[in-house]
Amino acid sequence: MRGLAAKLDVTKPVITRALDTMGAMKLLKRRRDDNDRRNVVIGRTLEGALYLEKLGDLVCDKANEI
Repeated sequence: MRGLAAKLDVTKPVITRALDTMGAMKLLKRRRDDNDRRNVVIGRTLEGALYLEKLGDLVCDKANEI
């Protein structure tokens, strides 16, 4: 989370809250890295992938209306 927070120029609690919210919405899942238990690996769920696809389609449709 440190790396993601630094990349986005926000604090770690901001990332934690966002990931907690997206996890509650079943858009992503977290798991510990088997090689280094201090790290957390974040991955999309099937629901998350479908949500992003629909969002992308919506954005493209709206852009084409302009």
